[in-house]
Amino acid sequence: MLDQKLSVAEPSSPAPPKALISAIKRLMRPLVRLLIAKNIGLPAFIELVKEVYIGVAEDDFPTNGKRQTDSRISLLTGVHRKDVKRLRAMTPEAFSVPKSVGLGPLVVARWLNNANTTDASGQPLALPRQPATPGSASFDGLVESVSKDIRPRALLDEWLRLGVARMDAQERVVLNRSAFIPEKGFEEKAYFLGRNIHDHLASASSNLLNVKPAALDRSVHYTGLTPESAKTVAEAAERLGMQSLLAVNRLALDLAEQDKDKADATRRVNFGLYFFDGASTLNGSAVQGSPEGDSVK
Repeated sequence: MLDQKLSVAEPSSPAPPKALISAIKRLMRPLVRLLIAKNIGLPAFIELVKEVYIGVAEDDFPTNGKRQTDSRISLLTGVHRKDVKRLRAMTPEAFSVPKSVGLGPLVVARWLNNANTTDASGQPLALPRQPATPGSASFDGLVESVSKDIRPRALLDEWLRLGVARMDAQERVVLNRSAFIPEKGFEEKAYFLGRNIHDHLASASSNLLNVKPAALDRSVHYTGLTPESAKTVAEAAERLGMQSLLAVNRLALDLAEQDKDKADATRRVNFGLYFFDGASTLNGSAVQGSPEGDSVK
């Protein structure tokens, strides 16, 4: 469980652990590279960081039932009290799920978990738009089995735009990969960046904070490989990783069907070779937009 509240003594400005500072500098490099490439300079980033500091202090460091004051949040975070007051008065921006992400992963999950839409090795079959015979598998039927609120044609057009699917010579719908990985949609890629890196960092941070039980966070790391060897490892990692993800996907989809009407079905999980288990919210704010399906991503 990674969503428990934390309690700390009022700060007395102890020296931060050098190992932690070194790790933070390293993990921030690709983020700063992305920010510079997208013209987000330091002043804009500092404003974002202030907002996040205030939100985390308010949500995760309560005062035993007492109302959080601007002064205490300023003391905890180092953010000036005037900025605390200003930012607390603003409505926080929700972490929104793009519409294509809301339904798309669940359709992919059903596609990969159905004997009628996969081959003997578990790979997704190319699907005709409409059933060839009554009751046979089709793309439209697959989408409608998940939701009747969105027209299958609209979802297909979005998938074609994002590069998630393509049409073959027989006008069948083909998944470009057996996972929901947009090739072109910036909004969708940014969503997965925020969600997946948040969850991995939340799991790793909980281990540094000695939250029990410890979260899964494993990797294999080697140096001194040739480009050819690195390519071989990359291909094996994708193949074996997808096998694990597809197996977990099948299990999670079956359990989600069992749990959908239960009052305590409030958990959200995410598995890479880390595992996140927390409330169905992100950063204290409910995820807005279409309900997000369970899937490989």
